Formats: sequence, C-alpha cells, structure tokens
Amino acid sequence: MYPLFRLAKVTWQANKQPSLTIADKSTTEFYCHPWDLDIFNELNNGRVLTLYDLGRTNLGIRCGLMKVLARHQWALVVAGSSVRYRKRVHLFNKITMHTQCVGFDDKWLYVEQSMWVKGEPTSSVLIRAGITSKQGIVSPIRVLDAIQQSNPFTELPMWVNEWVDSEQHRPWPPLAGNNEAETAQQSV
Repeated sequence: MYPLFRLAKVTWQANKQPSLTIADKSTTEFYCHPWDLDIFNELNNGRVLTLYDLGRTNLGIRCGLMKVLARHQWALVVAGSSVRYRKRVHLFNKITMHTQCVGFDDKWLYVEQSMWVKGEPTSSVLIRAGITSKQGIVSPIRVLDAIQQSNPFTELPMWVNEWVDSEQHRPWPPLAGNNEAETAQQSV
C-alpha cells in the first residue's frame, strides 16, 4: 500500500519549508518502520523507490512544480531509473534523503536522489522524469516557463549523459518478451 500518511506529512512539511528552485537540493527525513522491511529485516528495495517518490514530491512542492501540474492538468511520470543499493537500512534507522534535479534534455528531467543513515550513503537513484499533458510530453523549457524559473543548467553531467547513452542501446521491447512470443508461436 502506498504510504499515504507519509505523503501527507511530506506535503505538510514541504508547504511550511522555504521555496526552492528546481536546481536546489531538498532534504526529507524518514524512519524505517516495520512495514518497510523485507524478509531479511531490512528496508525493502521496492519501498526505497516509493520513498524516493516522496522526496521528489517534496522538491516538486517547494519549487512550485506541483501547483503548475495541477493548474495545467499535467502529470509527472518516471520514464527510467538506475538504482544503486550499497548499505542496508534497518528497523528504526533515521533516513535522510537528498533530492536534486541535475538537468534536462529536450524531453526529460534528470533527478538524482540519495539516502543516508548516520552520515553514510545507503542508496542512490537517477530518475528520468517527464511531464505529460493530453497532447504528450511537455518540454522541460515549457515547464520552467510555467514555474517562472530561468534555466539554471548548462549541460547534463557526464555520468548522466553516459547513462542516457547506455539506455539507447538497451533493447525494447525486452528480449524476454520477444523470446516468449517466439516460443508461443513455435508451440502453436
């Protein structure tokens, strides 16, 4: 189940915190609760991604993006991610999450996030996010205009460009799906 109480708390806190630009870093704090654990008594990897959603919500509220999404009836979507898990998060650990947009290209915003426990990084994610309307993808430049912010970025960091490039070589549809279709056709 989606953590609705945490979402309400993040929303309430973000509305009380100072405004940010889209390029600023936001910080959100959580505790690892019993319902966040997997069978190995550590923070579940799926829950990690859900908590990262809440970090992006905090930044989105504080930079004015969420109001613009509501006003224009736009939506925010995740179109890709790359996650690194490096340290376990245990029950009742206090998690400090940092969220920052690191740039954009012609279609996508790139958001880097990390979780920390006791000053040590535990995981990080690079998110490719898009803003959609009924007409399709909304360009990041149009989004910046809508939130009344100038472009704070020059170019994407090299490591983001390398990830974007590697994603271009990844097969779509997934190979497993193609093999299943071929197997199904061969058995008919």
